[in-house]
Amino acid sequence: MNLAEVSIETEQFRTDVLTGLAARPKRLHAKYFYDAAGSGLFDRITELDEYYPTRTELVIMRKHAAEMAERCGSRCQLIELGAGSLTKVRLLLNRMDRPAGFVPVDVSGEHLEAAAEALRDEFPDLDVSPVCADFTAPFEVPGRATRRVVYFPGSTLGNFDPADADALLRKVARLVGPGGGLLLGVDLRKDPAVLEAAYNDRLGVTAAFNRNLLVRINRELGGEFDPATFRHRAFYNRAQSRIEMHLVSIPDQTVNIDDRAIRFRRGESIHTENSYKYDLGEFRDRAANCGLRTDAVWTDPNRYFAVQFLTAVA
Repeated sequence: MNLAEVSIETEQFRTDVLTGLAARPKRLHAKYFYDAAGSGLFDRITELDEYYPTRTELVIMRKHAAEMAERCGSRCQLIELGAGSLTKVRLLLNRMDRPAGFVPVDVSGEHLEAAAEALRDEFPDLDVSPVCADFTAPFEVPGRATRRVVYFPGSTLGNFDPADADALLRKVARLVGPGGGLLLGVDLRKDPAVLEAAYNDRLGVTAAFNRNLLVRINRELGGEFDPATFRHRAFYNRAQSRIEMHLVSIPDQTVNIDDRAIRFRRGESIHTENSYKYDLGEFRDRAANCGLRTDAVWTDPNRYFAVQFLTAVA
């Protein structure tokens, strides 16, 4: 990535932050969690006792990876969105039939390059072509293939509001083309106590992950946040079927970002993330409206999480 691209990304970050903090209620986009420090904190979150999604999805992957690889087909190009540390994809790559290439896409370039290099060592015959990009925006997929499959693990789709999630599903359907595939992880509706515990861990790692967004604003945009003056809050909004994460101002305070003064009342929050939880039947109908046919669903005995294979239709 060249300096011009870095400058463009920083200016977009600045615009989004200032726009979000001027809104009522205040908000920040969850995609900005994932600088190098944020990505590292999220990796720690996935190992916590309370955070069931990652280990549950891994159980599903280990049990059904061969079936998933068969659905992907021979010589396909695999494109992973929000690739992170490339942990889960290894289970899939080990069972795929001569993949034409692997394209991990992530916004955290440093984290992505390190993960891609480790993957090359493990799979020396695999063409690994990382792309540092925001996958919600247009990006170029390197290489050519007769068949493409997008891998979108975790519960990242749930971070998008319904209209944005549908727009992303339509984008994936266009990217893979008719007959192409989407292997997708989704978090399912369950006991709110289980959900809330997953986002309020005893060690405070999720709280540190949430506050790191303020640290990033300070470092990259000249902000003057004191993260200790903001309290992490996460709760299940039953009406919206989503976990909400907030940063709540403890005192009345004013925070400067460059020459902008952002005022906070005591108890006022910045809404930093949503994580929607799905019903499989409802999701099947939504996917169909986005040009994707649900061909297979794998879940765990508790039905906490599901991995689905969807095919783009003409």
